[in-house]
Amino acid sequence: MKLKQYLPDAMMLMLFSMILLASFFPARGQFAAGIDQVSVGMIALLFFMHGARLSREAVIAGLFHWRLHLLVLSITFAVFPLLGIVLKPLLQPWLTPELYLGVMYLCVLPSTVQSSIAFTSVARGNVPAAVCSASASNILGIFITPVLVSLLVKTGDTGPFSWEPVLKIVNQLLLPFVAGQVLRPVLRKVVDRHSAFLKKLDQSSILLVVYVAFSEAVVQGLWSKLPLSLIGTLLLVSALILAIIMMFAVLTSRLLGFNRADSITILFCGSKKSLASGVPMAKVLFAGGAAGIVLLPIMLFHQLQLMVCTVLAQRFANQSEGE
Repeated sequence: MKLKQYLPDAMMLMLFSMILLASFFPARGQFAAGIDQVSVGMIALLFFMHGARLSREAVIAGLFHWRLHLLVLSITFAVFPLLGIVLKPLLQPWLTPELYLGVMYLCVLPSTVQSSIAFTSVARGNVPAAVCSASASNILGIFITPVLVSLLVKTGDTGPFSWEPVLKIVNQLLLPFVAGQVLRPVLRKVVDRHSAFLKKLDQSSILLVVYVAFSEAVVQGLWSKLPLSLIGTLLLVSALILAIIMMFAVLTSRLLGFNRADSITILFCGSKKSLASGVPMAKVLFAGGAAGIVLLPIMLFHQLQLMVCTVLAQRFANQSEGE
């Protein structure tokens, strides 16, 4: 296995560059207000393009594999949050309340799309089912994640359920996504022709939101509240959560009688959490500098899941070739 597979990917390096930039040169005053408005517009454009790129044909190809999809969605939106709650007594002595909030936010996010499908393909899993399952997770996450945030992450025992996060997500993320889907027949050729540019646009949107979020957090004293030693603790927490979820996915898929290809799909789709969805959602759901701290766990988990899944996907591929 090449060493580069264990190193941070380019996107992760750029994300940490944005954190450094915000740490030394945070956006303030009128500049901060202006760049915040730009980030809101770019988030809407990001979800509009997600809608325009989502292939209905690919989703329909795996649509009827309902048992697999139900298991993946259950892991993503039920098992993950329950794990975050169960681990609370263990995590609270080691993490600040803000970082535990970030861990819970990580647990309620939808699965990734591109990497789930890519790893499933490399590992010789059920790719059509992965396309459908990962896409369904992202679409449903637009509704489910803000509901879970209101129930488990933000309010907890301190207040009643609020529809405000859901309405914010609908207005700022869902409506652009639906508009992209409606216009997909018109935009499909343009989207396919400029896929490389659109990927850079996605990345730029995420990077800008991270810069804005961490600028607000730095201005409010982020690094005085967050010792660097906690980063190592967060990595250990991420590794623990990922290991438990992966073992649960493997054991459950075997107990339910799924074949090898489906089990691989369940493993890679069920164990992922989407940084691409998590960053813009955090911008909408968390006010002020809170989003900066909340995003740290998903950023670390994102890199860890990429490294672990790279190794596992290649191992599955080698096993398939040897059969």
